[in-house]
Amino acid sequence: MSVAITDAITTLAEAEQRFALTRSEAAQFFLEWSTDLPQLTDAEKNGLTELRRRYLYQRSEGHLLEGTVTLLFASPLITLAGFYDPPFKVRAEASVQLTLTDPEETLQGRIDVLVLQEQFWVVVLESKKTALSVWAALPQTLAYLMANPHPTKPSFALMTNGDNSVFVKLTQTDGPQYSVSRVFAALTANSELRSVLQILKRIAQIQS
Repeated sequence: MSVAITDAITTLAEAEQRFALTRSEAAQFFLEWSTDLPQLTDAEKNGLTELRRRYLYQRSEGHLLEGTVTLLFASPLITLAGFYDPPFKVRAEASVQLTLTDPEETLQGRIDVLVLQEQFWVVVLESKKTALSVWAALPQTLAYLMANPHPTKPSFALMTNGDNSVFVKLTQTDGPQYSVSRVFAALTANSELRSVLQILKRIAQIQS
């Protein structure tokens, strides 16, 4: 029976074994999230302030489903970063079902994926419970990045559940390797959200 690779790979160990992936700890491997970040305009800063205000208002009512996280958080971010404009093209991937078991209950969620220019993936999880953290998306995200139709170029992803965001970089030359950024917490401060947009704009510069 045929099984989608993103359904078959549910743990980081499975992803690393299936794709012979190794995690790079070299600081030079993933500089795009920490160096040469572009400055933000006043309009972009104001846009982020409004984004965060709306998100915090809706988040105060409880946990958000992935569609709402996309609408309130991911989509406005990639709009500000310019990913909806030429030369970028956007397409939606099928949702991935995600099941986690903690000592108290089994949690189910979904991962929605937007693909931009075939080399940048936006992976959106439900903002549901701490057990369904942003890191839960990493195995499936690596599977998506390994499917990059341009394997000679690095591919990138933003994993987010709205509350937290993490960037991923994967290369396939000289053996598949990946690395991740630190966690950016949008609920903490405007500066965290500004950093996320700066990194998005840096990746846009690389991809355009």
